Amino acid sequence: MSTVRGARERARIEITAAIKDEAKKQLAAEGAAKLSLRAVARELGMASSALYRYFPSRDELLTALIVDAYDSVGASAEAAHRAARAEDASPLARWLAVTRAVRDWALAHPHEYALIYGSPVPGYSAPQTTIGPASRVAHVLIAVAADAYRTEGLTPPPLAGDLRAEAERLVADFAPGLPAESAAPLVAAWSQLFGLISSEVFGQFHRVVENREVFFREAVTALGLAVGLRGAGAARRSGGKRPPTP
Repeated sequence: MSTVRGARERARIEITAAIKDEAKKQLAAEGAAKLSLRAVARELGMASSALYRYFPSRDELLTALIVDAYDSVGASAEAAHRAARAEDASPLARWLAVTRAVRDWALAHPHEYALIYGSPVPGYSAPQTTIGPASRVAHVLIAVAADAYRTEGLTPPPLAGDLRAEAERLVADFAPGLPAESAAPLVAAWSQLFGLISSEVFGQFHRVVENREVFFREAVTALGLAVGLRGAGAARRSGGKRPPTP
């Protein structure tokens, strides 16, 4: 009985993967707004009623693709952070490694990137299940700043008085342990990172920025410095001590 159940589970996994692969082809050819379960079923030689057993609606298939895309770019950012940590890279170097990994993923997966960071899909409302996967890149950027703060590698800029309440809420909700001063520059850097990548992926840099890799490196370096990250040697010179709380 367990052998039969195992075979069925493997078959379900394989068919689910095939459905997603065909849906990705449709995303590339037609865009998310035109994704059709019937078209996917037709290309796979399945009856529409059979496909509905795997994904009861277009929105459920879209959600699966969105979660997969967020998980994929998040995994790339996390892997880059782990590698930079293992090399005892400076806070700024870790930031550069993570942001470069996100850009590399976007350039390698432009249609998946467009699905999660492009125009909203008409009629689709993302469910709560997308929030965790969507937060993975942001959590890595926060982790870079948190590592730096623990080793005196973070010097955030002064905080405007009228922003303190909002900043304190942000760090309490998303970055416990970081000073309130880090909230605004981190949010700004996160949003500007995806603005840079989107401009490249969606063609806004055409005939404007030619050496895009160097431009990106310089731009995200400036973002990291604005967050307050220090360059090479800062973490090692600190001896691993956390700065005193203001």
